[in-house]
Amino acid sequence: MELINSKINQLEYTHQNMKARYEEEIARLRHELEQRGGPSAGNHSGPAQPPPPAIGHGPANLFQGIMAGGGQGGPGLAPPPQEQQGQPGMPGHMQGQGPPGLNAPPGPPHNPFAYGQPQAQGINGYGPQPPQPTASPGPGKPRVGPPRLGGPATPQQAQINPYPGSPSVARPTPPPPPQQQQQYATNIDFHYTPAQLDQIGNQLSDLEMEKLPPELKRQGDDWHAVFNPRVHRRLDVDLVHSLAHQSVVCCVRFSHDGRFVATGCNRSAQIFDVQTGKQVCHLQDHSTTQDGDLYIRSVCFSPDGRFLATGAEDKIIRVWDIAAKQIRHSFAGHDQDIYSLDFASDGRYIASGSGDRTIRLWDTQENQCVLSLSIEDGVTTVAISPDGRFVAAGSLDKSVRIWDTQTGVLVERTEGEQGHKDSVYSVAFAPTGNHLVSGSLDKTIRMWKLSNPRSDPNRGGHPKSGECVRTFEGHKDFVLSVALTPDGAWVLSGSKDRGVQFWDPNTGDAQLMLQGHKNSVISVAPSPMGGLFATGSGDMKARIWRYWTING
Repeated sequence: MELINSKINQLEYTHQNMKARYEEEIARLRHELEQRGGPSAGNHSGPAQPPPPAIGHGPANLFQGIMAGGGQGGPGLAPPPQEQQGQPGMPGHMQGQGPPGLNAPPGPPHNPFAYGQPQAQGINGYGPQPPQPTASPGPGKPRVGPPRLGGPATPQQAQINPYPGSPSVARPTPPPPPQQQQQYATNIDFHYTPAQLDQIGNQLSDLEMEKLPPELKRQGDDWHAVFNPRVHRRLDVDLVHSLAHQSVVCCVRFSHDGRFVATGCNRSAQIFDVQTGKQVCHLQDHSTTQDGDLYIRSVCFSPDGRFLATGAEDKIIRVWDIAAKQIRHSFAGHDQDIYSLDFASDGRYIASGSGDRTIRLWDTQENQCVLSLSIEDGVTTVAISPDGRFVAAGSLDKSVRIWDTQTGVLVERTEGEQGHKDSVYSVAFAPTGNHLVSGSLDKTIRMWKLSNPRSDPNRGGHPKSGECVRTFEGHKDFVLSVALTPDGAWVLSGSKDRGVQFWDPNTGDAQLMLQGHKNSVISVAPSPMGGLFATGSGDMKARIWRYWTING
């Protein structure tokens, strides 16, 4: 009988430890769902979201399904939390659907701004479904959701009392012998093993906060950061300001002196004081005749900080006199939405990229377009080199192209085995101008070493093929925005997986992963003065963050 009693006591102790372990795990999952803005525990019914379709290219499917309505998500937005359904995404494209002006096949008119209205197949292939608590894993991969919280997670948890008539908590349980206590402590230890960390690699979003030691994580009220356990930690981050908006924040950009940050959203651009977080300017063109929503897709300060250029879905580039809150220049010429702008360092020229498959260079002194470059597919992003000599563009055809702005000659193009496997959504020059980074729907960032076209006498012939010197892999979904810090020490990226990552450009290793936004991070921008960066998201917030180097 003593032996039986001893066995029963051991079983009861084991059962209590297992119960405590799974209750802790359930609490962790609930906390994670709340952090990601997901529904409350127990509400996980509904079909899994299908992956987006294969991306098509060509004149008939440029940027089709630009805005994801009804909570469907899309290439720009992760499946939103319930309270944020029906927000727009970044440019997308799908056969047979497109905004007005595209050569779409006959059928019912497509309204890309019909948020919340049911559609037959869902924009970008995202049919109506309840919001999911986890970010989309991307094309071709099944969605992985949290375990059901209403029942046992494992067969062991479902065990019934092996001794009927003997309730689990019928009497006090004596503590087990010391050696058994050590065994149980080992069984409920949640820390990662070195082998597990090696398997995770740069997939920092797979790391669970509870399994990391304090020095490898940082947590705020509604955000957290995890640091790569496989590399030496060199950075720390903190939230400075959270800037609420009335719609999706499509773009963020700092002024050159770092004092202000501009944001673009529905029908307006805002400028905030970086130190106080207060809005100091609201720019909106009330004379526009376009009905419905009208998103500002790109904003850019002039080098002297006096002007702000905005590119919108009405195909117009507006250059605002910030102090007067008036439009100084209005450039028309693009045939489709404008997705990207960049001021040259001399403050005279502005580059623009549009869904009409052109990159244009505008002279603000002469008030006219001085260069128009055409490619085979829609342009998603443009950037001017630090010396103003070159302009780079990324497009739906998976390529990055670089032109000489003085001659209009295409001097470099990234393609082939080294190139991206899907549309390029963001490009940025390194501060030295010798390298360029690009972010793509293939979930990767690539760094390209640029040749020196000035010294190439044959640059008027075939363009050189860019040399990919680094591929950064770790995001779980589309990479929507990339940038480099002003000292060139870090590559930043924002993704549909709702995360922001810092990467070491010399090794390709992720330094940290930051989660705080409740939807896709559509835009990232570092301060030209260093130490700060901004993010814009589908959760209708822009945020200003601080980063700094730590000792050790």
